[in-house]
Amino acid sequence: MAEDSRRVKELEAEMSQLMEDVERYRSAAEDALQQLDWCIGYLAGSQKGRVARVLGANRAHIRREYLRRDGYSSPTKAASRSD
Repeated sequence: MAEDSRRVKELEAEMSQLMEDVERYRSAAEDALQQLDWCIGYLAGSQKGRVARVLGANRAHIRREYLRRDGYSSPTKAASRSD
């Protein structure tokens, strides 16, 4: 019984550490996507609308599939008229 209790505490501590790691990686991914957003906006403003749209689609896919977040509008919306 004491052994089971000790094992449960070990597993809870391990789970807590894993959740912290997940949040740290998620935060790093969000930061990287913010930098990508800046690049997309720059490209859209530099008359590189096609490249900006492709990068925007890739960003949306990453947010949906890997971060389990809804996509959000990007600077590529304005770029769609600049080709």
